[in-house]
Amino acid sequence: MSDRFIVLSGCSGGGKSTLLEALRQRGHAVVEEPGRRIVQQELATGGSALPWQDLAAFARLAIDMALADRQAMRDHPGLVFFDRGLIDAASALEAHSGEPVLAALAAEHRYNRLVFLTPPWPEIYAGDPERRHGLDAALAEYDRLKDVYPALGYEAIILPKVTVAERADFVLRHLS
Repeated sequence: MSDRFIVLSGCSGGGKSTLLEALRQRGHAVVEEPGRRIVQQELATGGSALPWQDLAAFARLAIDMALADRQAMRDHPGLVFFDRGLIDAASALEAHSGEPVLAALAAEHRYNRLVFLTPPWPEIYAGDPERRHGLDAALAEYDRLKDVYPALGYEAIILPKVTVAERADFVLRHLS
C-alpha cells in the first residue's frame, strides 16, 4: 500500500478535476482521470472503447492505465493525488460485466486508507463531449462507489460543497 497515493472519487461532475488542479497549484503531484484520457484518445483515433459504446473495453483500458499511472508515480517522494483510478475502473467493469476483478486488484494495489468522495452536486454538473451520461447515471455511479470503497477497507470521506480552496484545505487537513 502507498499511503502517499490519495484517491479523489465520487460523483461524476462533482468537482474532482477542479480540486485536482487546485492541489496541483499547491505543489502536489496529480494524476488525471484515466477515463477522460481514454475518451480523448478514442475520440481522436475513431476508437470504440468508449463508455457509451463498449463499457467493458473502456473499463479494461482504464484499469491498465491506472496500473501504469501507479507505476509511473511509485518513486515520487510526496503525496500523489489521483482523479479516480484503479478501484473506480475495476468496480465499473465488475458492475457492468460481472467479471470478478475488483477484489484481487484492490488487494494488490492499495491507496491511502482515506478516500475523498465528491457528492452529487447538481448545480455544477455539466455534460460535455467527453461526459455524455446524464446526472442519473452519475448518481448511480456515486451510490456504487460510496459502498465499494468502505467494503474494501477504505474510509470514505465526503467532501463538503464549498469553494475549491476550502475543499483543498479540507483534504490536506485530513491527511496531516
